[in-house]
Amino acid sequence: MSQYGRRTPAHKVRQRAVIAGTVVAALGVGVGLWATDGDGDGDGGPGTPAARSSEKAAAPSPSRSYPLSQEPRTIPAVREHTPARGPGWQPAEDHRVIVADASLADEGRLIAGELGLTYAGEKDDERAGDLLLDVRQDKGADPESYTMTVRDGRVTVTGPAEAGVYYGTRTLKQAVDGGGTAPEGEVKDEPAKERRGFMLDIARKHYDADWIKDRIRELGDLKFNELGLHFSDDQAFRIESDSHPEVVSEDHLTKAEVKEIIDLAASRHITVVPEIDSPGHLGAVIAAHPDLQLRNAQGTPTRGAIDISKPEAAEIVDDLLNEYADLFPGSQFHLGADEYQALVVPDPEASYPDLAAAAREAYGSGGTVADLTTGWLNGRAETVMAHDRTPRAWNDGFFKDTSVEPLKEIKVAYWTGKEIGARQPTEYLSAGREVINYNDEFLYYVLGEPQTFVYPTGERIYEQWTPRVIRGTTAVDAKYDDQILGGSFAVWGDIPSAQTQAQVADGIRLPLAATVQKLWDPGEPELSWADFKALANRLD
Repeated sequence: MSQYGRRTPAHKVRQRAVIAGTVVAALGVGVGLWATDGDGDGDGGPGTPAARSSEKAAAPSPSRSYPLSQEPRTIPAVREHTPARGPGWQPAEDHRVIVADASLADEGRLIAGELGLTYAGEKDDERAGDLLLDVRQDKGADPESYTMTVRDGRVTVTGPAEAGVYYGTRTLKQAVDGGGTAPEGEVKDEPAKERRGFMLDIARKHYDADWIKDRIRELGDLKFNELGLHFSDDQAFRIESDSHPEVVSEDHLTKAEVKEIIDLAASRHITVVPEIDSPGHLGAVIAAHPDLQLRNAQGTPTRGAIDISKPEAAEIVDDLLNEYADLFPGSQFHLGADEYQALVVPDPEASYPDLAAAAREAYGSGGTVADLTTGWLNGRAETVMAHDRTPRAWNDGFFKDTSVEPLKEIKVAYWTGKEIGARQPTEYLSAGREVINYNDEFLYYVLGEPQTFVYPTGERIYEQWTPRVIRGTTAVDAKYDDQILGGSFAVWGDIPSAQTQAQVADGIRLPLAATVQKLWDPGEPELSWADFKALANRLD
């Protein structure tokens, strides 16, 4: 039993009520008399001409009656299904996809191509077999919610925004996968969490553009809506730069390739979240600008750390942030801020006197290196916020007992409790901060399994993790649930040669499916892991 408790699916309640109230016609009556779903509205019942036409194609039993439909089996599972009697819907070459508005043309063309249908655009007529996509305004509704109705041999997918309609087409695609049938009745569905992400470290390990595009298609079908790209680190800087071409590594993505990735992601309603990690993890930038490397009191260079007491350090990082905010049009930007090596020593002020002096100059006689580092984070946040981006930073970039507070707009990307002075997630939540769950106990796929990391399994995520399990294996109190914006599965390339691109794709397939199931609906799943795995393998 998860901490959310077992849900009682609304469709099961409805199904029992419908069964209790249904009167099935006796054998031997005329072919025009059919069993109905018992609500007496006469709308969309199996006795309509379209349903009688579908009857021949579906080869019903001699009783001329269909059983009540079962909910479609999809990943993630639909939240609510109201069953009905009827043949359901299967794609056919003469079926059309029509849209109520030209804004849905991309979604319409995509599903038409996937199911082998004709994309007919905007049409006023109705035909048997049609799939209609429609945005219907619903004030206050989740823009990612949708309704899928299968009735009278047709399918209608509606939502309050294009994203919801797109997710409805993903449900339809999975329902008919492998010759399956979209069941008669109505699906009402929406996600529990607004941030459903996959983060990829392309700095330590180079991934080609086609591999990333394949992951976007996979993510889209699973209703993920974020792709994080960690493209700058000590080992490499992996995206072409006009402002500082000297920092770019030999193996990298061109801006043209990145734009293709962004465009494909946008067509799947996925936001690409760039990450330039600072003031640590900047080794690739420092390699081209060694004068900016942080040095301790003995003059020894500190790996990956930029000297934040120097104005030129902020200038070069802001140049890059401004450049990539223009390249990546999404609403989010990840600032990193983790593992700044000046703050992992017992006495930062003694070990790094230049930083301590800069802190006192900026914040008075009591200023500390942690204050200076928090000021750095705020400065970078202001840079991306000027582009209307929402900043996020790793939880170990938020320091305790500082006179400088991180800006309230910065979201906490909580990944670990292993840092020095580690704080529990509730410290951030009780202060009113919003958190995105990257729990390294469940959601970190670290190539080569260094330190204490092991490759996460879909089974463990499916059976033990929820968005409220932010650190370790213990869930935070349910009162904080609304502050947990969602979560992200992450692939890190610590030992890049440990797996090929193909091995990574195979290794993360089931964990991704399990992660999105729990982000879409954190309650205890209805399917056993064995059944969920079989479904994932069938849909692959």
